[in-house]
Amino acid sequence: MKQISRILWGVVLVAVGVLFALRAMDVIDFNIFFDGWWTLFIIIPSLICLITEKDKTGSLIGLFVGVVLFLASRDIISFATLWKLIVPVIIIIIGLSLIFKDMFNRKAKEAIKRLDARGFAKMQCNAIFSGRKVAYPGSDFYGAELTSVFGSIDCDLSETVITEDTVVNVFCIFSGVDIILPDNVNVEICTTPIFGGVGNKTKRPFVAGIPTVFISGACIFGGIDIK
Repeated sequence: MKQISRILWGVVLVAVGVLFALRAMDVIDFNIFFDGWWTLFIIIPSLICLITEKDKTGSLIGLFVGVVLFLASRDIISFATLWKLIVPVIIIIIGLSLIFKDMFNRKAKEAIKRLDARGFAKMQCNAIFSGRKVAYPGSDFYGAELTSVFGSIDCDLSETVITEDTVVNVFCIFSGVDIILPDNVNVEICTTPIFGGVGNKTKRPFVAGIPTVFISGACIFGGIDIK
């Protein structure tokens, strides 16, 4: 995916360079600062991320916002109408992403079903308008449910025993969640970030034959860091 992203950015830069060269030679004429030109800084990155990234929700929202702002800048729709509709539309998109997110996270969904069928108890941690630090040294780990609303969770799983694929399901809104994993696991992120972000700071290559920890769930106006 990184190679595809690099190629697409290269194509964009080449196209821009060719346009400027043709303009310099008076082959074509165009106004660089046309009405709504600044929205391209939203539309182009969102479009490239839509093609290259696994999670599409944030990219779709960015593309939608960019296109709507472009239309408003061109007086195709009014800014007054835009500001009236933008909040309810964002709420609708967030709701739909939460409803349908499992359709796009099949691996995590399969792992969740497999673990639920065996009846293993998941570790629970909730932080509502508060901060919590939890650790499970020496414990067998079969999954966790982390919920943070206007708070923070620091979940240290570095000394847990993970022997099979498992799922850490995270829901955070206006919050931050840090997850520290042991070294002998693969990490696969399949969350739905909405005006938020998920960072994998482990930077580990995939290793066959060891368990995979799926980081699933949703992050709304917040951040999830995997370390």
